[in-house]
Amino acid sequence: MKLYAYVRVSTRQQSLKRQIENIMSADGGAYAGATFFSDRFTGSTLDRPEWNRLYKRLQPGDTVVFDSVSRLSRDAEDGAALYEELYQRGIDLVFLNEPHCNTECYRQAAAASIPATGNEIADIYIEATNRVLMLLARRQIAIAFEQAEKERHDIQTRVRDGMRAAKLEAAQHGIEKTYGLAPGTKLTTRKSVAAKAVIVKHSKDFNGTLDDPEVIKLCGISRNTYYRYKRQLKAGQ
Repeated sequence: MKLYAYVRVSTRQQSLKRQIENIMSADGGAYAGATFFSDRFTGSTLDRPEWNRLYKRLQPGDTVVFDSVSRLSRDAEDGAALYEELYQRGIDLVFLNEPHCNTECYRQAAAASIPATGNEIADIYIEATNRVLMLLARRQIAIAFEQAEKERHDIQTRVRDGMRAAKLEAAQHGIEKTYGLAPGTKLTTRKSVAAKAVIVKHSKDFNGTLDDPEVIKLCGISRNTYYRYKRQLKAGQ
């Protein structure tokens, strides 16, 4: 029976230090002697180099310690299926942040089955109750992996939103610098950005030499839109 620990981050820029320290210090150093395997690889797939090495080594009675469920997998379906497979093989899984998901808890739920009584009707109810208990235990594990997958999607969404905001901010600053607008000038859509840039450059009210009808024609927008953009520009929007 061997003791292993598995740590994972998604990119090379991230550090494994916190996970390693958590495992080394947990339960009074009970896992300090573990053999560590580490990946810098996405949790959306199980095909990871070091995890594959560890997986091939595992034997019944071995224990693998994780900082959290998400380190094993961030895919709900794959994670729950792998958990069930390892449990059936007699591999103990320990999750420091979700101890209720440890295979020992799952095993206790299975051991808590109510024994048959010999009464046919009573045993039907007992069998149904035992099945419900195991279904609840399985569902608890599945929920943990579903949460890990949701966190992955949330992170991806935040990254995309951040990149989009950064691009818009860069475009905003570029136009402000080019046309001498006040910082924070509101430029919301591609159409308004282009039109406002033309207005600032060519309108007599700003840096240009053209009258309003000429600028309207140059922008290719309606009079109402043109004057709305002018008001926004004068208000620093």
